[in-house]
Amino acid sequence: MSQSEYAQEPQADTAASSRERQFKGLSLSERKLARRTKLIEAGIEAYGTQGFFSVTVKDICREAGLTERYFYESFKKSEQLFQTIFLQLIEELQQRVMQAIMQASPNPDKMIEAGLRALLNMLKDDPRVARIIYVDAMLVQELHNQATIQETMLRFDRMIQAFVMLMMPHLSRSQHEVSLIATGLNGYVTQLAIRWVMGGFKQSLEDILAAAQVVFMALLEKFEK
Repeated sequence: MSQSEYAQEPQADTAASSRERQFKGLSLSERKLARRTKLIEAGIEAYGTQGFFSVTVKDICREAGLTERYFYESFKKSEQLFQTIFLQLIEELQQRVMQAIMQASPNPDKMIEAGLRALLNMLKDDPRVARIIYVDAMLVQELHNQATIQETMLRFDRMIQAFVMLMMPHLSRSQHEVSLIATGLNGYVTQLAIRWVMGGFKQSLEDILAAAQVVFMALLEKFEK
């Protein structure tokens, strides 16, 4: 065999190896990520319409059009998929709320309305999100001891605390006191949201918004004195 032929052999092997790693223009890692994304999308649909406790891994795979082995390629169990979905939705919700608040700044009244409206609009526009965040997440946390879900819910406390400080930058209250107030505000809005979601959104968004605004406006009025 000539020297040139020897030189070509590794190239041929490399090309064959490359073809093995590619399928429809995607690498192995890209295909794995695409399957994971499909499972997340399927989970949002299944959990968001039927509820976490009515859905099996088989249901998720059927919705995603994948076999179960691909489920366990990305997730150990259904609780892990649910947690992943929950974190993704919470992140999106928080981003929307904070973006709306910043756009309405620096007017406190408009900031309150914009932030609450952004939250309620996202829930109303996609009831699946509402059910996952405000109904099933609480049950999954309680029954499966999902510490990550509990910690993530506390992020809402911190978000509201940051909002209060942004709305009232000259507030002469201790950080501990503001933290407790933020927890109370979060609990109030959460209970309103749960009632709205569980009631099938029968009450108008404007009614829920008005009720949610009451405590924020009362806080603003009290602290501005």
